[in-house]
Amino acid sequence: MKLRPLHDRVIIKRLDNETKTASGIVIPDNAAEKPDQGEILAVGTGKVGDDGKVRAMAVKVGDKVLFGKYSGQAVKVDGDELLVMREEDIMAVVE
Repeated sequence: MKLRPLHDRVIIKRLDNETKTASGIVIPDNAAEKPDQGEILAVGTGKVGDDGKVRAMAVKVGDKVLFGKYSGQAVKVDGDELLVMREEDIMAVVE
């Protein structure tokens, strides 16, 4: 199954968190927080303004981004957990 986001929405796959601290302590899965970074897999066409014009997206496929801990809607596609969120929920692009 493929997803194609509409308007100003993006599809994001979370990046894996480190399972070890800097001092070498292993963090078990149930104690680890969900990562707040991800990679954009798909983007919509852009937000439609009040004047009817489409504003282009500021992010593109392949960008690594930061987002809020509780942002987006989680969906399962082919066994992978993906997030669908609006472009405005993305805080920054990691360069």
